[in-house]
Amino acid sequence: MAHRQLHPDSRWLLALLAALVALGPLSVDVYLPAMPTMMTALGTDIRHMHLTLSTYLTGFALFHLACGPLADRFGRKPVLIGGTVLFVLACLGCSLSTTVEELLLFRFIQGVGACVGPTLARAVARDVFGPTRAARALSLIAMLMALAPAVAPTMGSIMMLWLPWPSIFVFLAVYGVAMIVLIHVFLAESLPQRQSLHPLSIARNYAELLRSHMFITATVGSAFVYAGLLAYLSSSSFVYIDMLGVPVQYFGFVFLTSVAGYMSGSALSARMSLSFASEKTVLVGAALVAVSTIIMWVGAHLFPRSITVLMLPMMFYSTGMGLVLPNAMAVALRPFAHIAGTASALMGFIQMALSAFATAMVGTFLSDTPAPMLNFMVLITFVALLLSVALYRGRDATKP
Repeated sequence: MAHRQLHPDSRWLLALLAALVALGPLSVDVYLPAMPTMMTALGTDIRHMHLTLSTYLTGFALFHLACGPLADRFGRKPVLIGGTVLFVLACLGCSLSTTVEELLLFRFIQGVGACVGPTLARAVARDVFGPTRAARALSLIAMLMALAPAVAPTMGSIMMLWLPWPSIFVFLAVYGVAMIVLIHVFLAESLPQRQSLHPLSIARNYAELLRSHMFITATVGSAFVYAGLLAYLSSSSFVYIDMLGVPVQYFGFVFLTSVAGYMSGSALSARMSLSFASEKTVLVGAALVAVSTIIMWVGAHLFPRSITVLMLPMMFYSTGMGLVLPNAMAVALRPFAHIAGTASALMGFIQMALSAFATAMVGTFLSDTPAPMLNFMVLITFVALLLSVALYRGRDATKP
């Protein structure tokens, strides 16, 4: 097979990186409409269905700790291909599961394989575009990647009308195979400097990251914003379909406002990166996220049967998240070109570990009202805002 590696300035490189990043949200969003049906088919309950997302996120989080050092030693490309092969096999395992316990096992393995796409796509962006252009590149990648959650829930809803639930995981396996082919043919290796896999060397790299106030503040703050989204997503099919009576075939349209918000936020982020420091954009986004969550909380108490009071504020939440995530990534990775894979991996681990905790906590208390979801979202987005304020105050005064 001939290799036609993409030039760093090619828009197709951004599209390929976006498709790799989309592996994560696709694995979450496309099966959301199927969760109530899967719950019945597997003879389980809401808590265990939430655990199918939590275990996926746990596998996703844990493998970051190995994925980054492996990519900094052997290169981005072989780790991307190996992880995606594991993802494909796990998807097929999910499709063949007959009990919720089997599904939980394969979802954990699926998370392990899926983590290489988003983690190493960020590292490749840092390798190729450097410290100053990375924020804009990551914003454009996020805008393209937003097509995944735009299409995935609707696709899942349509598939559920005509096909059994395992078909969703077969689709994910096919997507993974397509990614393997595209990585092999078009993606050039971008590793700037090989790092040692000696445990002491890895420990020193992680210690360097953990000592960085800016890295920790940017990472944890953005992780809380993302965890709020995952708390919403993991509950959405039960809230909208079971509690508010949305027909399954229309469930995908619930997310169109959120996707439009995220794409708008990512596009605005790319523009703001030309004139504003990333720390300032993060603060603006975090404030928008916190206000949106409070509006959702108040609206749901005043109009408990309304779909709109959840959908519309989530559009602005997603806009704020589109401002926060790429800029927080750029801030966190800025000083660490020599260990960009490890830095991106630790950032992903913290982000996904908090998200796994959020989905498990909400699933424990969710029953017949969205109140547990909303209470948790208000709490963690308030913490995210406080951390964003600290990030802004601690920024380098020499940065524009």
